[in-house]
Amino acid sequence: MIEFVLGGGCFWCTEAVYRRIKGVKSVVSGYSGGTTSDPTYHQVSSGDTGHAEVIKVTFDEKIIPENVILDIFFLVHNPTTLNQQGADVGTQYRSIMLYADTDQRVLFEQAAERAEALWENPIVTSIVPLEVFYKAEDEHQDYFNKNPEAGYCQVVIEPKLSKARAAYSEWFAED
Repeated sequence: MIEFVLGGGCFWCTEAVYRRIKGVKSVVSGYSGGTTSDPTYHQVSSGDTGHAEVIKVTFDEKIIPENVILDIFFLVHNPTTLNQQGADVGTQYRSIMLYADTDQRVLFEQAAERAEALWENPIVTSIVPLEVFYKAEDEHQDYFNKNPEAGYCQVVIEPKLSKARAAYSEWFAED
């Protein structure tokens, strides 16, 4: 099993996508990249902790290649907008990849290079060492599945799911 810690804006969005990918064993929403110990959602949302909303994706590389996991990441968020994903603005919504070791750093850098071909503007995704991952509160875990009719889920998350499903249909498990 491999774990990647990735931040592509609101963690509800990326979590919803990866929960539907074959070979993904778990997805945990959380916070990383900042200075406050054990931050809360309220603290991270203020933008004062330095943390980004991230997910920890655990997957079986015998089922799904690492490159596919990373290419999906660059498809379902806009890695060219600094500290913003749509209406979500602030450093907590930055595009970030947090590597556990040198091998992951190289994989992340290669994925960012591949993504350059998909976007008109330069990639601004931060690729930094993973120092600590803090799990988000329970109400933020599996948010889309628990709240599918919520406005944010319908307007923001569902289009990301549709985009990923269309581009990577062979990797999508049944919803």
